[in-house]
Amino acid sequence: MKTKLIALVAVFTLISCKNEAQTSTKPALISQTETMNKENIYQFKVKDLSGDEFDFASLKGKKILIVNTASKCGLTPQYKDLEAIYEKYKDKNFVIVGFPANNFASQEPGTDKEIESFCQLNYGVKFPMMSKVSVKGSDMCEVYKFLTSKAKNGLEDSEVEWNFQKYLINEKGELEKVISPQVLPTDASIVDWINK
Repeated sequence: MKTKLIALVAVFTLISCKNEAQTSTKPALISQTETMNKENIYQFKVKDLSGDEFDFASLKGKKILIVNTASKCGLTPQYKDLEAIYEKYKDKNFVIVGFPANNFASQEPGTDKEIESFCQLNYGVKFPMMSKVSVKGSDMCEVYKFLTSKAKNGLEDSEVEWNFQKYLINEKGELEKVISPQVLPTDASIVDWINK
């Protein structure tokens, strides 16, 4: 009788320990899965204003400022500041990637060729400019789905508020900061991030 009782206690103890071990590993498994699902910018290939493929993997090791642009917006003069910081820091592992978008008050109505011409003639833009995309709504492009979804970028959910919203990507291709459209590209919050 004592032997059976001891055997039963031993079995219950083993089952209890096994259940505790399984319970304690579940959070670790969930966090590993979440980490594995976290994406980075290097997975994306897009078209530039000339129709050529632009592979974000070519920017590995650089800090990237991604900005949605428009030619007929009150914030359009930010092109000048964007080009200024690009010229100043392009040789220090920094790049700007512009995405023209017509999502706000139809302020980017032009074709890719018209946008390219406008940027060069008016602001001398030399940083990479992509083909026009949608940055919100049901036709949002894949890059902006990544930038605005915490489930994809691992940092935060956000919504593109207006033209010239800025997304700062670190040297590992991870979203690090979202900057409001009204904040100038030459603001200390951006320049300090570039220099850090």
